[in-house]
Amino acid sequence: MGERPKKTTGYHQGTVDTVMSVDDVAKQAAEMSSARPTRADLKTLAGENPLLTIENLVAGYGAMEILHDIDLSVGKGQSLCLIGPNGAGKSTVLHSIYGFTTIKSGTITCSGNDVTRKKSNQKLSEAGIAYILQDNSVFPDMTVRENLLMGGYLMATTRAAAAKADELFDKYDRLAARANQPARILSGGERRLLEISRALVMEPDVLLVDEPSIGLEPRYIDMVFGILEDLQKEDGKTIVMVEQNARKGLEFADLGYVLVAGEVAMANTGDALLANPDVGRLFLGG
Repeated sequence: MGERPKKTTGYHQGTVDTVMSVDDVAKQAAEMSSARPTRADLKTLAGENPLLTIENLVAGYGAMEILHDIDLSVGKGQSLCLIGPNGAGKSTVLHSIYGFTTIKSGTITCSGNDVTRKKSNQKLSEAGIAYILQDNSVFPDMTVRENLLMGGYLMATTRAAAAKADELFDKYDRLAARANQPARILSGGERRLLEISRALVMEPDVLLVDEPSIGLEPRYIDMVFGILEDLQKEDGKTIVMVEQNARKGLEFADLGYVLVAGEVAMANTGDALLANPDVGRLFLGG
């Protein structure tokens, strides 16, 4: 009998005999960049009057340049998922929006205001942009209530923060039941819910969500994405997300960008990228 041909699949998912190396994925993904979308293409996807835009952004960490001439547009109440190979600059986009990087050139605009050079606390308090960090950002020895109050550290009074925390407890029964217990006892899904809720205390318009499914058991992943969907559909939040589970992220998001080597190589609706054979082969496991 002849040897069975080996199957090859892409990035992060899929049952395989031989899995592409990260370098192979990056190399083949780079070929997508020959038809990279224009700024006009991105604005068309976002609709009229995008809420959050990036134009010609060059940014990185210190002297290291990670993002090269990045554009981005997302409308009010829309969701955008960034996917791509390791080292493509996905989280660096979120970091740049929130003020964690060295911006060498370009502009970031939110609600028509230039926020490029604003500090992170100004992005939160003045521009309505909140950052939801990757897993393990809760304070384990503080109570759930104390963790929530930390989300209101820029509010004028602790009373205002406490009132908002009470609203969130009314919204999320799972947290209310644990309000006076230390955060370290929370399940993975409950910790993620606490991280999201803490970001909501300042009532932001834009949520930057970094790897919402990371570290979660499968049963909690749907719960977390359900919470994010409610925030988008019911509360009108704009969500920009990086998600290592590319299929889950694109199924959730209205829009998807494929980042390669610090550039936007491809952009479309989430559904269109899910149906794209190159995206499927490289990032969706088939």
